[in-house]
Amino acid sequence: MATDRIFDALASRPRREILAYLSAQELTAGEIGTRFAMSAPAISRHLSVLEAAGLVASERRGQFIYYRLTPDNLINTLTGFAFEVCPTAGPLKRESRQRAKQAVTARKPAPAKPR
Repeated sequence: MATDRIFDALASRPRREILAYLSAQELTAGEIGTRFAMSAPAISRHLSVLEAAGLVASERRGQFIYYRLTPDNLINTLTGFAFEVCPTAGPLKRESRQRAKQAVTARKPAPAKPR
C-alpha cells in the first residue's frame, strides 16, 4: 500500500533530514551527500526509498540525476491519515459524500418535454 511506503520512508531520521534539505531546491545525490555524513551508496538507498514512496521525484539531466520533493503526495497522505484516525472523520466523510451527490443531482438539467 502506498501509505505504508510513505510512513516506512518517514520512519528514518536520515530520510526526513534529506526531505527537509530538498524542501528549498532540487539537488543531485552528490550535493545531498556533501551535507550528510553518509556514503554515496547510503544516500542513493535513502533516495530510492523516498522515490519509491512517491515523496521524491528524479529527473536525469546529462550525467546527473536531480531530486526534488513531491509535496502534494505527502500532504494528501497525512491529511487522509488524520481523517482516518479522527473520531469525527466518518460522519464528516459521509456528510461530504452526501452533499457532493446532492450538488451533482441539482446541476443535472431537467429532461426535455416532448412537444
